[in-house]
Amino acid sequence: MTEKTLVILKPDCMEKKLAGTVLARFEAADLEVKACKMIRMTDPVLREHYAHLIDKPFFGFLSNYMKRNPVIVLVLEGENAIATTRKILGPTKSADAPAGTIRGDFGDKEIVTFNICHASDSPESATAEISRFFKPEEVF
Repeated sequence: MTEKTLVILKPDCMEKKLAGTVLARFEAADLEVKACKMIRMTDPVLREHYAHLIDKPFFGFLSNYMKRNPVIVLVLEGENAIATTRKILGPTKSADAPAGTIRGDFGDKEIVTFNICHASDSPESATAEISRFFKPEEVF
């Protein structure tokens, strides 16, 4: 099934100059870029995007981290794009991610937040997240 998913190349990805490398891995898996832009995260967007984490003690750290540098948001499309993207990334905790996955190869093994990318985890979250960052006419 062809579907779309949202990916955020987080500040640590940008700081390590891995955007091209990460994007190449997605493209090698036959995922197609349908939208892409660089943005600075804002408090309102972060509160909406991470609403499920807002009451956690680490939310302030996460919010400050996501605002410290611009990020790249992109929409990928392909067969089973959500599951494929998440498989390429590996587990959220980079310490648990095997070699050959993006997080296993590039993520911080000690600080969970520094895991290179965010990716939608379901069709519902993909739809909500894509509309959070892109107008319909920006997705090709």
